[in-house]
Amino acid sequence: MQRLKNKAAIVTGGGSGIGEATCLRLAEEGALVWVLDLNQQAVETVVAKIKDAGGQAQAAVCDIADNQKVKAVFDDILSQSSIEILVNSAGIAHVGNLEGTTEQDLDRLYQVNVKGVYNCMAAIVPAMKKQKQGAIVNLASIASSVGISDRFAYSMTKGAVLTMTYSVAKDYIHDGIRCNAIAPGRVHTPFVDNFIANNYPDNQAEMFAKLSQTQPIGRMGKPSEMAALIAYLCSDESAFITGVNFPIDGGFVTLNN
Repeated sequence: MQRLKNKAAIVTGGGSGIGEATCLRLAEEGALVWVLDLNQQAVETVVAKIKDAGGQAQAAVCDIADNQKVKAVFDDILSQSSIEILVNSAGIAHVGNLEGTTEQDLDRLYQVNVKGVYNCMAAIVPAMKKQKQGAIVNLASIASSVGISDRFAYSMTKGAVLTMTYSVAKDYIHDGIRCNAIAPGRVHTPFVDNFIANNYPDNQAEMFAKLSQTQPIGRMGKPSEMAALIAYLCSDESAFITGVNFPIDGGFVTLNN
């Protein structure tokens, strides 16, 4: 399918995990993809994968927590191409309840997960307004709407991502800009593997199985499954959808009781 032909996208956190899968899928759908990440080597690797598969991609290295750097990078991209799509996939995690969350933890997660999303939307919305066209997809989480144990700071940031999504959808609906969110459950990414290896080095297989079973469907999600939903929300097939949060969680929110 070439649903995104003649469109260009910026994907933050595009160097790994869901962000990488999204870059690959959007390029497969015909989009020119700007792969944006803090890790230059990861960016270049993803760009090479896309080009080797016959797609179009460009590299962009940026710390999304830095407002001025985001503005400079986005302005540079916009000087080369119109941007019809923004996917805010970049984010960091933290494990801990209120007492296990330091002020530094809270500030660090806010800078990336909240301010980073703000910085990127603020940098692109004026251009989308001018062209009267834009699709923004933010990565929220099941933690945006239900209580998750030991995810105090992370849940705070993902709740903010969800409400920012609603606000942007409401404020710019007459400017041709759609803004939606997806709410993944547990997805099998390098973060999960590293978390298990670091915290349960002696029983990794057992912990992987246990974490998989927390999803009613009996397994973790795949990054490619997240990317498929994102691609739909970026395409004109979803032109009647805005201000919506899409659970993609193996039944976690509605069936885990």
